[in-house]
Amino acid sequence: MPFCEAHGNLLGALVGLSVRQRGRPCFGSVIPALVLGLLAAPPVASAPVPAKVYRLGFLGAASPSGYAPQLAALRQGLRDLGYVEGQNMHIKYRWAGGRTDRLPVLAAELVRLKPDVLVTHGTPGTRAAKAATATIPIVMAVSGDAVATGLIASLARPGGNITGTSWLEPELNTKRLELVREVLPRATRVGVLLNPDNPVSAVMVAATERAAATLGVELLKLEVRGPSEFEAALAELRRGRAELLVVLNDSMLIANARLLADLAAKRRVPAIGFTEFAQGGGLMSYGVNFPDLWRRAATFVDKILKGAKPADLPVEQPTRFEMVLNMKTAKALGITFPPTILIRADQVIQ
Repeated sequence: MPFCEAHGNLLGALVGLSVRQRGRPCFGSVIPALVLGLLAAPPVASAPVPAKVYRLGFLGAASPSGYAPQLAALRQGLRDLGYVEGQNMHIKYRWAGGRTDRLPVLAAELVRLKPDVLVTHGTPGTRAAKAATATIPIVMAVSGDAVATGLIASLARPGGNITGTSWLEPELNTKRLELVREVLPRATRVGVLLNPDNPVSAVMVAATERAAATLGVELLKLEVRGPSEFEAALAELRRGRAELLVVLNDSMLIANARLLADLAAKRRVPAIGFTEFAQGGGLMSYGVNFPDLWRRAATFVDKILKGAKPADLPVEQPTRFEMVLNMKTAKALGITFPPTILIRADQVIQ
């Protein structure tokens, strides 16, 4: 049998084809090689199964610009644990723009999206999330005195669907009052700036009043629900002859720290508040590092996504507080920090 015909018969046997030789070119030596090559090639691998994509809901009390450092810290914490936004994690954001009344509506919107975990911050935000769902796990990046405000049963056993980080606000603000009185020991009347829409404010004010009674000073409560009311509150502070100002922790106040610090400086009001307040131009601050707590919130998210239940994850408390002094503001106000304050400062802004 001719060589070409032999290959033609082989090809026909393999693929059910016949090779004609008369009047046509013989491809018998090419096609069998092609067929044998296809038979010898490894099978095509199936497409890889994509990794699970998680859905995260985020409820913000203010605005992304006001909370840029904290939000960046949360995202970094998630990346450190292997969750990359837009790849294996999708985050839906809702921001209330400082309007506490919008939080319940926005929380309900997020719940309808059925996220795997809902992250929020502050007492009003956490309370709105709790009212919106009893099944979706909630991580509070930070919240003031979650036990006193009824968000959790206890720190060790939070119960329900909420966990995260909380701290005892009363002790924090008592310390602020003590520190600012150490700077200006002759002050006898102190203003306290608070947001009455924040449920934890009542707890904080009560503790600050007890500390004021011990120090022999009188408190003047100044209520603000938004930045448009800052000017009027500081004017009332002057009319009330208060010599110092203590700024309580609140999401709206934190988001507008720089504006508040600028107004206090223009009014020549010595004031103490949270870290962002001193960094924005306030006289001094004593408090927690909020970006660190938001970064830590990612670990709670990770544990829950891996199967842990919020009720079984103890709520953590910050163990480190930092004092920041703004020397530029002190100089403008004609204030000299005593050595006992300077030596304890964690950060001094020149």
